[in-house]
Amino acid sequence: MHAFRSHTCGQLRGADAGNTVRLSGWIHRKREHANALFIDLRDHYGITQVVVYPVADFYETAKRAPAESVITVTGEVLSRDGEAVNKEIDTGEVEIRVDEFILESVAEQVPVPVFGEPDYPEDLRLKYRYLDLRRETLHKNIMLRGQVINSIRRRMVEEGFFEFQTPILTASSPEGARDFLVPSRLNPGKFYALPQAPQQFKQLIMVSGFDRYFQIAPCFRDEDARADRSPGEFYQLDIEMSFVTQDDVFNAIEPVMAGVFEEFADGRTVETPFPRIPYKESMEKYGSDKPDLRNPILLKDVSDFFTDESLTGFGIFAKITGGGGKVIAIPAPKAAAEKSRKFFDDMDKWAKKEMQMPGLGYARLSGGDDGATRSQDPVLKNFKPEHLAKFLEVTGLSAGDGVFFAAGKKTDAYKLAGAARNSIGEQLDLLDDGVFKFCWIVDFPMYEWDEDNKKIDFSHNPFSMPQGGMAALENAKSDDELLDILAYQYDIVCNGVELSSGAIRNHKPEIMYKAFENVGYGPEVVDDKFAGMINAFKSGAPPHGGIAPGIDRIVMLLAGAKNIREVILFPMNGQAQDLMMNAPSDADPKQLKELYLKHLPIEE
Repeated sequence: MHAFRSHTCGQLRGADAGNTVRLSGWIHRKREHANALFIDLRDHYGITQVVVYPVADFYETAKRAPAESVITVTGEVLSRDGEAVNKEIDTGEVEIRVDEFILESVAEQVPVPVFGEPDYPEDLRLKYRYLDLRRETLHKNIMLRGQVINSIRRRMVEEGFFEFQTPILTASSPEGARDFLVPSRLNPGKFYALPQAPQQFKQLIMVSGFDRYFQIAPCFRDEDARADRSPGEFYQLDIEMSFVTQDDVFNAIEPVMAGVFEEFADGRTVETPFPRIPYKESMEKYGSDKPDLRNPILLKDVSDFFTDESLTGFGIFAKITGGGGKVIAIPAPKAAAEKSRKFFDDMDKWAKKEMQMPGLGYARLSGGDDGATRSQDPVLKNFKPEHLAKFLEVTGLSAGDGVFFAAGKKTDAYKLAGAARNSIGEQLDLLDDGVFKFCWIVDFPMYEWDEDNKKIDFSHNPFSMPQGGMAALENAKSDDELLDILAYQYDIVCNGVELSSGAIRNHKPEIMYKAFENVGYGPEVVDDKFAGMINAFKSGAPPHGGIAPGIDRIVMLLAGAKNIREVILFPMNGQAQDLMMNAPSDADPKQLKELYLKHLPIEE
C-alpha cells in the first residue's frame, strides 16, 4: 500500500465496504462522543468521515490534534446505518474505522478557520491566503479557473489558432494606464516596462507571416483596483488574426465564448447569436457601453417634453434643456405600486452621495377615478393633461409605474441614468440570474474630447482602423467632424461586464501618421514610441484584427463571484499590496546601487 494513500478523501463509496484503505488529508473538524471520536478528513477531492475509538493507543493523540493538522489513517471501510448516511457529501455512505494513525504535521491555531465559510475581513483572508484557499467555495473557484482555461485552449486550437508567447520585459508605450518599470542593470539609467498587453507584439506576429495567434497572456498595469479589476496584473485571452474583417473576428470568437459559457453554465442558459449594438445606441438606450441586457429597462430622452415651462410647470428642467442639457427618463416598472416613497427618496440620496450628482428626480404614477394616469410628485404634477398623455405614450408608462429623471450636461445625464438603470433593475428584481446575455458593442468613435486638456484624443485604441480609412481622416476639417469618425472597434460584454475590447487594426503607416497627427502628435512621436511596429508596417503588413477577453472576468461571471479576487489564486488587496508575501517591500541598498538607483524624498 502507498505510504500516504490508497484512495482520495472523495473517492470511497458503499461498494468499498470491507476493504482496508489509507487516506491522508487535513482535519476539517472533529466531534467527540462518549464512545468515539469522529474526524472529517479533507483533501483536494472531498471529505471522508473517519472514526477513532477510545481503545486505540493513539486515541489521545488524535483527540489533541488541532483542526487543519495533517494526518494519515489506515483502516477498514464500514457502511453507515441508514440514518447515519450523510447525503451532503459523496462519501456519505461510508466511514473508516481507524486502525493506524500518523500525525504528519501539527497546525497551530489558525487565524482563518476553514470549516464553514464565515465572512472574514478581506485583508485577513489575503494575508493567510493559503488557509483561505482551503475553503470550499474559493477552492472550487480556482479549480473552475483552470478548467475554463483548458477549455479555452482546446477551443482555440479547434478554431485553427496557434499559441505563441510574447516578451514580458519590453519597452514602455502609452496605452492608457501606467506602466510598471523595471530598471536595467546592464543598461544604466534605462528601464524596461512590463507589458500592459501584448498589443504591438501580436500585431508584429501577423506582420511576420503567422496567421492566427493566441495566448493566455499576463498583463501588467499600475492602476487602482475595482470589483472587476485586479490591481497590478491580470490574464487575458489574447487573439490576433490576419486577412480578416470585423465579421470574421466575431464569427471566430463568438463560438469559443458561447461554448465555454455553455460548458460551465451549471444550469444557466447562453443566448446566441450575440446581438450587435452600435455604441451610440447603447449609450442612448442603456446609458453605458457595457449594458446588462438582462435588465429590461430602456432609457428615454425626454428633453423635448421639458423645453416649454408653460406645459410642465417645472422650471428646473426647462433651464437645463434651454442650456443644451438633457433630461433622461429611467422607467421603474410597477415601482409606484410595489415600493414605498422611501425607495424613491433613497435613489435620490444615492445619486447625490454615490454618483456625486445634484440628484435624481422622480415621479410616481397613479390612476384617478376618471381612469386618467397622473402624478402628485413635482416633476409631473403640473403637466398639462394633453402634454402628460403624450409623455406617457412616448415612455410607455402607466398607473403603478415610477419614473426617475437624470438631468444635466449630456454626458453627465447619461452616466447617471445608466447607473440608475442598473440600480433600479437590481432593486426591482428584474434581472434573470439564470442567463448569460452577451452582446457586441460596435462602431465606437475614433476620437473623443478630452475635457481636462481641452483637445481631441483617441477614444479607444490608437491602433484601430478608422471607418472610411484615410479619406475619413483627411476630410474631417473640424473637431466636430473628427468626433463623428467611427472606428472598427468593438467590445464584447456579458451581463453588464466588459470582457474585452478589440479592433480591426490600422496596418497602413500613412493612416497611422494621419490618425496621430489629428490628436497633435507628429510623425517623430510615432517613429519614437512605436518604432518596432511602424517600421514593420513599412515592410508590408496584412489587414489584421483581434480581441482579448479577460480570463479573470470570464471566471468571475461563471463562478457567480462579486469580486474578481475570488477567482485569483494570490491576488493583491485594493492598495496593490501582497499581504502574504509583504510586497512591495524596500530594496536592499546593494540592489539599488547595482541598478544605479537612489531614493528621493516622498513629497507630502
